[in-house]
Amino acid sequence: MEFTDNGACFVCGKANPSGLRLDFSASNGHASATYLPDKTHQGYRDILHGGLISTLIDEAAVKAASSLGIKAITVEICVRFKAPLMIGERCIIEASAKPVRGRLLKGVAIVKKMDGTIVAEGQLKLFRT
Repeated sequence: MEFTDNGACFVCGKANPSGLRLDFSASNGHASATYLPDKTHQGYRDILHGGLISTLIDEAAVKAASSLGIKAITVEICVRFKAPLMIGERCIIEASAKPVRGRLLKGVAIVKKMDGTIVAEGQLKLFRT
């Protein structure tokens, strides 16, 4: 299977009218972006859905790998939630990725509030495509 980018990624694709359209900064195995959740992405009332937090962690780790010139996909993700992120509360997503062996990479990502409060931490295994 070939993995190609057609600009419609839910998280970063500019061609996806229903997507988040985040702009990531990425270099040297690190990636970051900010995100402001709105009501269309809530789980419980006024709280960002945990699945979307996991999605942000996933995308950031893949962007970090991409900054190394490595096209990768997530094959395993473990997310630990620490605090809720409220709708309308801006957050920062940060990730790093590094090759481990063969086609395997390790990714680490964090979502935190602007005051530094950790919302969630992720540990990922990425696979070079």
